Amino acid sequence: MPTPAPMYASPSSGDLAGLSRTYSNRPVKVIQLQHPEEASSSTSFSIATSSNSAISKWRTKMKGMSTEEWISTFLPCYRWIRSYDHREYLQSDLMAGITVGVMLVPQAMSYARLAGLAPIYGLYSGCLPIFVYAIFGSSRQLAVGPVALTSLLVSNVLSKIASPDDERYTELAITLALMVGVLECTMGLLRLGWIIRFISHAVISGFTTASAIVIALSQAKYFLGYDIVGSSEIIPLIESVISGLSKFSWPPFFMGSMILAIMLTMKHLGKVNKYLRFVRAAGPLTGVVLGTAIVKIFHPSAISVVGEIPQGFPQFSVPKAFDQFTSLIPTAFLITGVAILESVGIAKALAAKNGYDLDSNQELFGLGVANIAGSFFSSYPTTGSFSRSAVNHESGAKTGFAGIITGIIIGCALLFLTPLFEEIPQCALAAIVISAVMGLVDYEEAILLWRVDKKDFSLWIITFASTLFLGIEIGVLIGVGFSLAFVIHESANPRIAVLGRLPGTTIYRNTQQYPEAYTYNGIVVVRVDAPMYFANTSFIKDRLREYESNRDDFMRRGPEVEQVQFVIIEMSPVTYIDSSAAQALKDLYHEYKSRGIQIVIANPNRDVLLTLTKAGLVDLIGKEWYFVRVHDAVQVCLQQVQGRNQKPNTPNSLFDSKSSFFQRPSRRFDDLPTVDLESGERTTLAASSSVSHLQEPLLPAGRS
Repeated sequence: MPTPAPMYASPSSGDLAGLSRTYSNRPVKVIQLQHPEEASSSTSFSIATSSNSAISKWRTKMKGMSTEEWISTFLPCYRWIRSYDHREYLQSDLMAGITVGVMLVPQAMSYARLAGLAPIYGLYSGCLPIFVYAIFGSSRQLAVGPVALTSLLVSNVLSKIASPDDERYTELAITLALMVGVLECTMGLLRLGWIIRFISHAVISGFTTASAIVIALSQAKYFLGYDIVGSSEIIPLIESVISGLSKFSWPPFFMGSMILAIMLTMKHLGKVNKYLRFVRAAGPLTGVVLGTAIVKIFHPSAISVVGEIPQGFPQFSVPKAFDQFTSLIPTAFLITGVAILESVGIAKALAAKNGYDLDSNQELFGLGVANIAGSFFSSYPTTGSFSRSAVNHESGAKTGFAGIITGIIIGCALLFLTPLFEEIPQCALAAIVISAVMGLVDYEEAILLWRVDKKDFSLWIITFASTLFLGIEIGVLIGVGFSLAFVIHESANPRIAVLGRLPGTTIYRNTQQYPEAYTYNGIVVVRVDAPMYFANTSFIKDRLREYESNRDDFMRRGPEVEQVQFVIIEMSPVTYIDSSAAQALKDLYHEYKSRGIQIVIANPNRDVLLTLTKAGLVDLIGKEWYFVRVHDAVQVCLQQVQGRNQKPNTPNSLFDSKSSFFQRPSRRFDDLPTVDLESGERTTLAASSSVSHLQEPLLPAGRS
């Protein structure tokens, strides 16, 4: 279909075809703006049915899906099973699965102790959920199981309800796993994972850093040889440590410090040398073996050990501690939030590195199913582990089969190795936890935020300090509250820029960013860099009034005038406008009209223009004052300003009938050359015969 020739007319409305379009003997190139009622019937239909577009797309997608795609939707493992190449993948998956399994066995027991549970529940949580996630999870490298942060959250909430030595405590932890799983599945099915995007990364970094410090201090009792208070606040922990120094015991401190130093050294070697990656994963196992060997050889009475661990798989049982349902809801939401922010974030990063797509909502659903299934087999809440996922990826995991191998190793440990775990020193398990959480101390992020964005740095500090001194629940609530407050503040106080014309071009940019850009006397061009809605309309109106009255020392051109006569609003960044903002524009229009100022709209998108039309703003302001480009609007307004300067006019004469408006410029500007109008100069040059044929000349030489 041939492209229609551009129209060289001043107004953008096609309704004014019968009116004179000549502002002067100089044609002005103005691209015609399509108003909603001028669009074709198909376009109008698409606008009217925009609310149903998502449903229509979903139905079309469902109809076009093949049988294999349907199976992959419900069983994501089918995607890698159908293309599994055992010659290329099997060896890598076996190596990665064994490596992570060796790492998970001691870690699982350590994290269970951190959660206030018997070590066996860590092994339970690291067994069945791994198999279930391998089937329903979409990530091929994410290592699922107990993690330090989730364990701390479980301990923090359950210790306020029951004693860790009470069987009731274990029932509550298992019930919490079911609640977390249901919540994750619900959010995944309803595709609500986007809600957590409102929480800043600075909040998560500050929260995890403070939590890591609290976790490390909570494990100090196994190093020091005496009990300390169970708290998620740092001050009670420190006070408890200091008050019990008289009970300090050297043997557990020496053994724990030695094992911790060995694991940190092995972790460092695994990071700096790619040929020693297996050393990093073997650190926890090395610590456990070394500690167990020392206990078996020397039998130190001052060092406490794990004790008896049941052998075999857990039995099926239904979670039953629902009488504390309301008390567990906040923690369930918090653990789900951690799953979305950490696990899904890790999974998406690993998917990008390995070249496959990952649906975050499907991932959330897979984590939920794993927690639900695990809760029926004595598992407490699990999620993706950053450290084990990194080891899994570095060890060459290609598919979810690596996770199945890890699950098999945990199963073998439950069946055959639990008698060997009875002599594991508690300080060795504490050293494993401390070694793992040291990687969560993200001070580098704080340094980066200080350099890049002081606001995010302050958010990091607020979350870090509140979590450290006020506790986990209060800390995360304060951090999330400030994060949302910053989002609301940015939305309610959008950036509004005064635009000027770049010399030698028809491009208009922020005068603060481009000081060489110049403006025209009597014309203010502003750009609103955000959607316009009820929360920011007052701010936008105040800023527009400020720009009208505040004559900054911009480089100006054009005739000297006493006041602003035109306010051009560039609306290309405005993706949405609500009824409150439309009413605010009406009020502003009437306010400006009383002072002889005309509002001009440039480049509104289709949805915004439709809202303005429904609100009556298009008819109120006039279709002739809606333009596709800022330059079109400026040129038309500039002609008006120059015409007024040559022949005095009353303020309200600008708002006469449309016919007289479009006829007046042709009588006034017959003697104005094109270059004179484009540059905004007040001196009149002799008009040549070729001037009237110029459409959009740039500034004359020497003026740019």
